[in-house]
Amino acid sequence: MKIQTKVKLNSSNEMPMLALGVWQSGELTKQAVLTALKNGYRHIDTAAAYGNEEAVGEAIKESGIAREDLFITTKLWNEDVRQGKTEEALKSSLKKLGLDYVDLYLIHWPAKGYVDAYLEMEKLMQAGYIKNIGVSNFKKHHLEHLLAHVHIIPAVDQMEFNPQMQDEELYQFCKENGIVLEAWSPLGSGACLKIPAIISIAEKYRKSPAQIILRWLLQKGIVILPKSVHEERIIENAHLFDFKLQEEDMETMNSLNQNLRTGPDPDNFHF
Repeated sequence: MKIQTKVKLNSSNEMPMLALGVWQSGELTKQAVLTALKNGYRHIDTAAAYGNEEAVGEAIKESGIAREDLFITTKLWNEDVRQGKTEEALKSSLKKLGLDYVDLYLIHWPAKGYVDAYLEMEKLMQAGYIKNIGVSNFKKHHLEHLLAHVHIIPAVDQMEFNPQMQDEELYQFCKENGIVLEAWSPLGSGACLKIPAIISIAEKYRKSPAQIILRWLLQKGIVILPKSVHEERIIENAHLFDFKLQEEDMETMNSLNQNLRTGPDPDNFHF
């Protein structure tokens, strides 16, 4: 079953717009990834800090899907950024994943030393260990600082983005600079599913509130990483390409922002 469209990155590589996120999937990670791959997902988003790269790697191997048909993302953790251990961290992730390269490698948070880490990632990309490089949890000012010092524009910025947390300034900056925005916590840790306006739109299209939110993000050109370990949810989250939200409903969704984060503020984190 082919379920997803792709977005072209500034590297000219293509990335599936739907990914399975595996943060806090724990011992259910391997089964969740196998379920997603069986149901047409081809993009898996993990991180060194999640502690489940081995489980993701086992699922990739067991799936039997050709490596070139998969898009695997992992991330460089903050302590490795601060200590200048980018190459060591990447090679550790590759070993755990059982892969020769990752399709996307992101700096997980704008920890001190992120410019040097990114410059090292540029070299590792040229050496063939990474297909695309990017960042995560970088606000506009972080990106501006980075762009002033590096040679390769990030392909991606992964940020918390959902109806109640819309960073319009970052969204526009990414569009203007050819950076694809990815949304983590696209459902606002479930809080957005209870918003009356979204429930009303869901009834109109005979879809679930989650499907409405994910479709809204896709129509904004934002890559989505819904996380689930439940088969029915994994399947439901993929059924997004057989309908389109009307402009009036897009505007309603756009109007729901409250700048309400479910995760840490990238300007104020202590880990």
